Amino acid sequence: MSLIVQKFGGSSVSDAEGIKRVARRIIDTKSAGHDVVVVVSAMGDTTDELLDLAGQLTTKKAPAREMDMLLSAGERISMALLAMAIDGLGAKAASFTGSQAGMMTDAIHGKARVIEVSPKRVRRAIDRGFVAIVAGFQGMSKESRDITTMGRGGSDTTAVAMAAALGADVCEIYTDVDGIYTADPRVVPTARKIDTISSEEMLEMAASGAKILHLRCVEYARRFGVPLHVRSSFSTNEGTWVLPSPDDQIKIQEGEPLEQPIISGVAHDRSEAKVTVVGVPDIPGKAAHIFRVIAGAHANIDMIVQNVSRSDTGRTDISFTLPMVDGEAVKEALRSSQEEIGFQEISYNENVGKLSLIGAGMRSNPGVSFTFFEALHQAGVNVNMISTSEIRISIVTDADKLDDAVRAIHAAFDLDTDDEATVYGGTGR
Repeated sequence: MSLIVQKFGGSSVSDAEGIKRVARRIIDTKSAGHDVVVVVSAMGDTTDELLDLAGQLTTKKAPAREMDMLLSAGERISMALLAMAIDGLGAKAASFTGSQAGMMTDAIHGKARVIEVSPKRVRRAIDRGFVAIVAGFQGMSKESRDITTMGRGGSDTTAVAMAAALGADVCEIYTDVDGIYTADPRVVPTARKIDTISSEEMLEMAASGAKILHLRCVEYARRFGVPLHVRSSFSTNEGTWVLPSPDDQIKIQEGEPLEQPIISGVAHDRSEAKVTVVGVPDIPGKAAHIFRVIAGAHANIDMIVQNVSRSDTGRTDISFTLPMVDGEAVKEALRSSQEEIGFQEISYNENVGKLSLIGAGMRSNPGVSFTFFEALHQAGVNVNMISTSEIRISIVTDADKLDDAVRAIHAAFDLDTDDEATVYGGTGR
């Protein structure tokens, strides 16, 4: 007997029929002799609907504590309905909120991070033969005892944290596509499904905008050695395995290539904005001051570029990208420190998109950069920012050129297949 943690996204439990389908799948796993813990997201677009409702009630930013109380309700609805569906099919299930399941976090509302997992009640339910259902995305602050949420994609993190704390054999992430693809099949229908991928490459893909797995989930799985199996809740097809360490690599079968492919995939992201701090005094300490202010706003920075100093003025420009949801807070924080830092103005642009090429084989294969930028040139795509690592090249371009850029890069590296990927619905999470 093994212990399996299964996570189902909002598109998988979007309506009553979807919940029944998920319940049957869970019971099939239980009937096969496994213990099962399930983590669920809010139904369909529930989170967005709650956000819209909150926006109709206040003209200013809602209190963060109350927003977490509101948004955590979506997952509680899902978990209770799923438990009812399982009971209706003759099996036993018990649902738990994040706090009841022992998910303890820090006190940062809307972006809480897990600091401790103590799933005692979940373990007792398993030992009694129940399917334990945990509300994803939420926990409780160990400091304030308030309900907290972990930000978009936080249910992935809940699932991996539960798997690690319970010593699960695998964490299955169910979504509405058959696995991880070389590009978003909604943009590139001929994208190829990846059978196995290293956690290193998956980290880069998640950080670069691939929606299929949340970045923090992959980081957590890698740190605690939790194997991830990304698959569809709408089919029984084998999905994609994300392997946490080289020791877990699946043995190479006869006839398979011995060397790793150069490229794993192409990821893109429309959720970031570009900020340029114009006219920064080009003296030591100013960049540190800027990013200290940003850190104080609890914002995550992605790409950073500093222009060459203008010798006649002694000033420079610093550009960076960040999630759009953090844009207003960062602009407000920087403006409040403008006099102290001494910059001239802030330029803010949400009409941008990021594209990333990822592959561990890039580091030992010359010519990758040329092929990448030549493909962008042929597609008429202008590059605004560039960032690289050993296994990634990322660029920022205009949002209206992003899809064309993704398709051009995917084709340039021969990632297309003859078959079209099946997208069962939703947005890929």
